[in-house]
Amino acid sequence: MSVTSGHTEVLVLGAGPGGYAAAFRAADLGKHVTLVDPEKEPGGVCLHRGCIPSKAYLHVAQLLTEAAGADEMGIAFEHPQVDVEKLGAWKNKVVSKMTRGLATLCKARGVDYVKGRGVFVDAHTVDLQTDEADAGRVTFDNAVIATGSRPAIPPALDIDSDLIMNSTKALELDDVPARLLVIGGGYIGLELATVYASLGSRVTVVELLPSLLAGVDSDLVRVLRKRLEPMLEALMLETRVEAIDDAGSKLRVRMHSEGGGKTDGEFERVLVAVGRTPNSSGIGLGSLEIGTDADGFIEVDAQRRTSLPNIFAIGDVAGQPMLAHKATHEGLVAAEAIAGKSAAFEPAAIPAVVFTDPEIAWCGLTEADAAEKGRRVEIARFPWQASGRATTLGRNDGLTKLVIDPEDARVLGVGIAGVNAGELIAGAVSAIEMGATAEDLALTIHPHPTLSETIMEAADVFLGQSVHLYKRR
Repeated sequence: MSVTSGHTEVLVLGAGPGGYAAAFRAADLGKHVTLVDPEKEPGGVCLHRGCIPSKAYLHVAQLLTEAAGADEMGIAFEHPQVDVEKLGAWKNKVVSKMTRGLATLCKARGVDYVKGRGVFVDAHTVDLQTDEADAGRVTFDNAVIATGSRPAIPPALDIDSDLIMNSTKALELDDVPARLLVIGGGYIGLELATVYASLGSRVTVVELLPSLLAGVDSDLVRVLRKRLEPMLEALMLETRVEAIDDAGSKLRVRMHSEGGGKTDGEFERVLVAVGRTPNSSGIGLGSLEIGTDADGFIEVDAQRRTSLPNIFAIGDVAGQPMLAHKATHEGLVAAEAIAGKSAAFEPAAIPAVVFTDPEIAWCGLTEADAAEKGRRVEIARFPWQASGRATTLGRNDGLTKLVIDPEDARVLGVGIAGVNAGELIAGAVSAIEMGATAEDLALTIHPHPTLSETIMEAADVFLGQSVHLYKRR
């Protein structure tokens, strides 16, 4: 759509999982909606350059890993030949199919879609900046800011070189470098390290902190690390990158490890994956006097309303956790609040998933959080060595754990490390939202043989009645 001027009831800036969810819900509730985003079609970073492309490549990585491990089962495959160009085309096809679907839903709902950017002039006016000459000014009754986030690049690593990648560039997969350095041991760095290692790169991961995946319980991380380390050329914790020098076809990197001294290395590519920063600058917030915190996140209330009652903020720009599904639910809340409905964003548990191999998923209170808060909890663990289904998959290296209130046996948190952990965690979220106890989980009949049984089995461990784990009384 091209605009020169006009009025809309609801203006949504950003068409990612939060923005388009807000736009679609507001339209379903009878509002005239204008959705603005720099991309040609809806989907945002998640669909175009994030969640979906990375999971497409991670699926390929899983196929390669399973093929390599099939020999133990008596099945021998020839060494796979990876066509990088064809792989990229397949990924683009996946993305294109989904973006076309969202564009169709926009039209079906009567949502006006504008390819461009919006900059606030005042609390009811936005200037549209597009590539077209007829872009103009739009007034609105209510606005939803869903502008998302971008990769964070520390000044010391902000070097003008085509050999340095952020997560967006890494997902373009122009080639498979012989040696890759991944700076950052968070979920983005580890997921992309998994992809490139599976495709044939010799990958080194460096992390400034003493552990991977800061904030994730160490027993879950241990499961991943045990399988990840053999895939990597090196894993260096408590290591700082001090300098990167462009040597033409390679990058010379100087690093310093606590206890290990200085280390130098040469890499064909360096991936900087040290987090993301909110897109709260450059959209005219200064003219609105909307509050942001020290990290640039827009401050909102339970309805996702900012300090201006007709302007809302959702998703990455509105604070942690920076997760697409969290943004979607915030978008729905904001749309319903705009329509005058009673709505608030008050989840008891927000699931998180690291899509490595094995996956790690968790929700609710973690063991680490409980220790930090000084809250007394009991932990029940069920190792997947005792799971029939995990053993048939050749992947009984996993773990399921419950964080339980010792007073009333209510389930406060769940953590899972293992194959398909991301598919299992939703049931745990439901249990926490419904206030389930360990006995509730134990009495819920789970199908056998499945990985979902491990949640029931962990509850049995807590109750001291596990069939498949024996503890001497």
